[in-house]
Amino acid sequence: MKNAMLMLIESLAKFGLDKLERALLFGAALVVVLALVTGTVKLDHNWFSFLFRWLHVISGVMWIGLLWYFNFVQIPSMPKIPDEQKPAIGKVIAPTALFWFRWAALVTLVTGLVVAAMNGYIVRAMTLGIVGDGPSRDLYIGIGMWLGIVMAFNVWHIIWPNQKIALGLVEADAEAKKAAARTAMLTSRFNTMFSIPMLYFMVAAQNVG
Repeated sequence: MKNAMLMLIESLAKFGLDKLERALLFGAALVVVLALVTGTVKLDHNWFSFLFRWLHVISGVMWIGLLWYFNFVQIPSMPKIPDEQKPAIGKVIAPTALFWFRWAALVTLVTGLVVAAMNGYIVRAMTLGIVGDGPSRDLYIGIGMWLGIVMAFNVWHIIWPNQKIALGLVEADAEAKKAAARTAMLTSRFNTMFSIPMLYFMVAAQNVG
């Protein structure tokens, strides 16, 4: 099994699998083929609702994955990295990670609101079930949505502006950079804290009550 998988990977490498854009293109082609073969494409309201939910999940994985990368890997590792190597993190890795991080947050938010609107529960969820008959799933998904909205707000209005200062993308003195880095880090920690109940209530809305 292992050898067969390695042979498949090596075969695909001939078509440029070593390039990220090719891997994404192959993945997109594969899902289209499998979706058509299995008959999951219906082109009706339910399918388009599912499509946006799928995009919501994909962008959410990117967003929370990068949030946890920053908090579980990059931030704790920075004190262990020699000073002469730190510019590679600040000038290359961090700006790229922050690009995908902030746009994934926005896409997650937008696709989530689209799903809620398409399925007719956006008002009930945003009011935590107060408007309407108030079933428990509206309360659960509403809590998850509000936590996500606060997190996305933090990404665009606190973390990213302060990271631009801390990384030197905006002119600032050393003290301002230090203060901005601390603010961005603490807000990232806040979002990590929020991500735990956010994910709990997002899943609870589908499985509890």
